[in-house]
Amino acid sequence: MLRAIVREARPKQWTKNVLVFAAPGAAGVLDNWSFLWKTVLAFVAFCLASSGTYYWNDIHDVEADRQHPTKRNRPIASGALPLPVARVVGTALLVGGIGLSFGLNWQLGVVTTGYVVLTTTYSTVLKHVAVVDLVAVAAGFVLRAIAGAVVTDVRMSTWFVLCTSFGSLFIVTGKRFAELRELGEGSSTRATLDEYTLTFLQTVLSVSVGATLVTYCIWAFEVREISGSSWPFYELSIVPMLTALLRYTLILEQGHGAAPEEIFAADRTLQILGVVWAIVFGLGVYVG
Repeated sequence: MLRAIVREARPKQWTKNVLVFAAPGAAGVLDNWSFLWKTVLAFVAFCLASSGTYYWNDIHDVEADRQHPTKRNRPIASGALPLPVARVVGTALLVGGIGLSFGLNWQLGVVTTGYVVLTTTYSTVLKHVAVVDLVAVAAGFVLRAIAGAVVTDVRMSTWFVLCTSFGSLFIVTGKRFAELRELGEGSSTRATLDEYTLTFLQTVLSVSVGATLVTYCIWAFEVREISGSSWPFYELSIVPMLTALLRYTLILEQGHGAAPEEIFAADRTLQILGVVWAIVFGLGVYVG
């Protein structure tokens, strides 16, 4: 049963919580231990809270998941993890995540609680409302980024927030697009997918990827100006960012992307681009 408990927590999904490091990383404070340990604990808090929401989402959707070609293999849907145990573990994870957040500072506690409320509302109501479901999931990513900013008390640029918002919308829409292509229009088990068309989702993908690139470019130039750097590292970071966005768009067109975390874990090109971006941007933060 221990294995089922861990699987249901979906540790692969914890990669999404790396966004907690985004704001303090961009501010160049992660080389300071007093900021680093707070950010690491905020990451842990979000991992606990997000796993708790995964538990309760699957508890709520257990019957629907049993009709899904892949979700029926999840521990709760398959019966490997009994519902009473799942309820206890899921609640403990939520309480642990929120409690740890408030232990760090009240602002992080509010953000984490907001994330849990948003995700719970999504699981029960919002995921049944087309378009709103996309925005709700994207908002969860933005809250992760905000969490890193509030726990370290660093300023978040408006363009950074916009870039994170549109980038999150791009990833979420890509996931829906891949799911719809995989299951076929009108044959899905997710309520809102029956309302979407591939053409509509492609339009949203085009808008969101374009907006992500534009806002990132403006943010990069803004950071360069604020830092007063004489090196063009921030501007150069636009190249791997653009390439990664186009690469992921191609992957979606090839029929993949229903599980973004698996794509990032398997596609070597995306991984290399991510490393290149981190190095170039890091040079701008710590050298430029």
